Amino acid sequence: MFAQSLLEALSFPYHEPRRGFWGEKTSTLNFCEEDYVMSYYCAEVCNTLTNALFVWLGCKGIRGCIKYSHPPIFVVAFVGYIVVGLGSTFFHASLKYPMQLVDELAMIYTTCFMCFATFSYARSTRFSLCLGIGLLSLAWFITARYYHTKDPQFHQDAYAVLTATVVLSNLWIMERILRPALKKREESRRAARAPRMPTTNEMVKQMWVMVATGLSTFLGGYLIWNLDNMYCGTIREWRHQLGLPWAVVLEGHAWWHLMTGIGAYFYIIWRIWIHRCLDGDEDKFRLDWPSIMRMPDVVAIDDARDKKKQ
Repeated sequence: MFAQSLLEALSFPYHEPRRGFWGEKTSTLNFCEEDYVMSYYCAEVCNTLTNALFVWLGCKGIRGCIKYSHPPIFVVAFVGYIVVGLGSTFFHASLKYPMQLVDELAMIYTTCFMCFATFSYARSTRFSLCLGIGLLSLAWFITARYYHTKDPQFHQDAYAVLTATVVLSNLWIMERILRPALKKREESRRAARAPRMPTTNEMVKQMWVMVATGLSTFLGGYLIWNLDNMYCGTIREWRHQLGLPWAVVLEGHAWWHLMTGIGAYFYIIWRIWIHRCLDGDEDKFRLDWPSIMRMPDVVAIDDARDKKKQ
């Protein structure tokens, strides 16, 4: 009773739904967060603010790519990742259709960048050029079709297929190409009595844990968003009963932003680490991921040692 009384004393009600600063919505999608009930200037405050995670992790990723000279395609991927966050920010703040397109189509283009990073590795310039043209054509087709039909299910299906292609392909590469290569180099180092490094099994196990963490976070966010859609009426009642600010924890689409942002960051870093290991640079770089509560990075070994000393 005391806790309930304290929560009620420290809470305040939502504003009634109203016409906001950006006027009538033109987007084809709307979410369970009620419009303009927290701010006159922002349609969906929680769905807007949670996109800050994309900007922070995107900048973190770009900084790491530049510092450690990771392949430029990953800088491009992180730029696309940031554009997703910025597009989503303006979309949820205004509920305008052009901003919806920036948000959703940036997801497609960024995943195409990851397709290019995956399938162009160690291939000829001609193959990479053809792959790039093919992926660009695919992205333009999805753009044109989505713009014409305005069917959100088509966008979601296209994004799901592209993402599954990237993830499953990298799982195959990790087990069928990378593991044997790491094992062979491990045996060579053992024969040469080189300084001990993490074993192949240790490295691949860490990758699997990273994949499982990122994928479960991503899919968990998708589940929460779907529950938010299915039981929107009930959840809105609960929010009004709780009052602000406590009710923000029940904003399911905001949790989707946070959890998919983390999951997408994990799989970009995972691909960077696969790339470095395929290059034979596991003796120069490390996957720096000391805790499941920390964001992973691929760093130079000297930097990893300095972090441990600190």
